[in-house]
Amino acid sequence: MQWQDVLADKSLRDLPYKIELNEYGHIEMSPASFTHSRFQAKLAALLSNQLDGEVFTELAIVTDKGVKVPDVAWSSDDYFQRHKNDIAATAAPEICIEIISPSNSQREMRAKIKLYLKAGAIEVWLVNEQGNVRFFDVNGQREHSGFNVNIDKLI
Repeated sequence: MQWQDVLADKSLRDLPYKIELNEYGHIEMSPASFTHSRFQAKLAALLSNQLDGEVFTELAIVTDKGVKVPDVAWSSDDYFQRHKNDIAATAAPEICIEIISPSNSQREMRAKIKLYLKAGAIEVWLVNEQGNVRFFDVNGQREHSGFNVNIDKLI
């Protein structure tokens, strides 16, 4: 299955969870909780208020292992101009954020960090159910974001 097939399939619209494609074109789904949705909205608002550029929720990104969809992402205006006509973004924006659901394994999250960074992200953030944020770049975990963002914990 290709991403445009997912978008065209009426039975997949309005589902209460995120859809991704793995490297074999198979659909993977991750249900979102109340807390997950709340963090997603808070992160989008924080990024929008603190950084110039564009904020996305559930942006489809083509990776080496299929189409992945971070919960929140931020891009520069330059990235937006280069990708605004993509069906699924052909490169990751500068920041990709995953809010960890109970169904997500550590292995899955490590793999997504690598995929987003390889696809062009500068940073990947992981947010746990307690609102703690961890930041990653190509050198591994970092203490703080390299972007001018004030976010240590979501409450």
